[in-house]
Amino acid sequence: MSLMRALGYAVYGFVSWLYSRVSLVRERIRSGVTWNPQDREYQQRPTEAYEALRERDPIHFSPMTNGWVFTRTEDCDAILRDHRRFSNDMRLANAPLGFEYPDRETPSILTIDPPDHTRLRALVSRAFTPKAVEELRPRIEAVTDELLDAVDARVAAGERQVEMMSALATPLPVTVIAEMIGIPPEDLPRFKVWSDQLARTGEPTITFSELEVAGRASGELDRYFDEVIEQRRVAPRDDLVSRLIAAEEDGDQLSHEEVLSLLELLLVAGNETTTNLIGNGLLALLQQPEQLERLRREPELIESAVEELLRFDSPVQATWRVALEDLEWDGHRIKRGQVAILLMGGANHDPARYEHPERLDVGREPNRHLSFGRGIHHCLGAPLARLEGQVVFARLLERYEMLRLAEEPRFKDHIVLRGLTELRVEVAPARVAATASG
Repeated sequence: MSLMRALGYAVYGFVSWLYSRVSLVRERIRSGVTWNPQDREYQQRPTEAYEALRERDPIHFSPMTNGWVFTRTEDCDAILRDHRRFSNDMRLANAPLGFEYPDRETPSILTIDPPDHTRLRALVSRAFTPKAVEELRPRIEAVTDELLDAVDARVAAGERQVEMMSALATPLPVTVIAEMIGIPPEDLPRFKVWSDQLARTGEPTITFSELEVAGRASGELDRYFDEVIEQRRVAPRDDLVSRLIAAEEDGDQLSHEEVLSLLELLLVAGNETTTNLIGNGLLALLQQPEQLERLRREPELIESAVEELLRFDSPVQATWRVALEDLEWDGHRIKRGQVAILLMGGANHDPARYEHPERLDVGREPNRHLSFGRGIHHCLGAPLARLEGQVVFARLLERYEMLRLAEEPRFKDHIVLRGLTELRVEVAPARVAATASG
């Protein structure tokens, strides 16, 4: 990086910091509360901020983003469903948020509206139907067992603590989605690096240097997929790349750039969010061991338990929409081009929807959380994430008589994709614990 560019970044950073300080003071004077995604305390423990916003100013104007922040379930649910008045296309916003992938000719399916969204989703959704995902169960179980076998070997060798993010939560989802796409095992390390670099572009905390790195990662990933696509044209396989190519050749109007965009999205969304589900969910159970033991005693609760873990500390905490027209929402005037920032992590703790939302309850029913969104952009991979979560937590409780938090972890400086940097856990396999107790 040149000296002049570095100096420019430093000056821009200082001006941005000063402007944000002044904006936050005005914001608090106006409403009695602020929303500051740059605050480190908020990034680690956002629940208190969600509660303050919901109680004092549930439809909150944020000068920092020139957007409206929503924390009530009713509002978030309704806006997510209202694709006629609210768009996913951030290019229509009248002020940038920083929630954006590196520029590419064809936008992601996440950021387009019907009819293009309808066409693309119909093509890729065939791989994520409940029936198609259920057929993956044996492979998901096998990968989980392989990873936990490695954990057992380390414990048998004398390790008392296991870092569960790198041992289980990170490798399982990336392995599964890479195999679905058709990527060989030896390329998984590169895939994970690219995924992490691209995931940062969805966060307002991203730095200029990280954005440049993400841009390079996007280009490298495209070049990698270019080669894979050409290979599959010559010799198709039973994988997602081959099916997308077949759809293109069948005249479904799927361009090469659209194939690249879909594959990039599947790589990032297909592993980062499920990694967060496993890490955040395991942490929640370890911090409330009575619920962990209840699930051990009542394994039939595994499906409701995964839904509750999704609600309790959502892997995706926030999303956004752009107003397509001037409109009024519960007495507030929202202008065309302004952004609605939907804090789903807060909506999932709304006492108007959930009884005692601050409590983890693995048997909670009903549990219509917003962690997978709503409406036409409802998470395509929801069945896969649910299945991976069910397999992982069931296997952990089957294998280990003792699971105990070894040290308090830290979360990444994210506000959208909320996940842990690491999770150290003391474990004892059932046979070891039984022998020790006897």
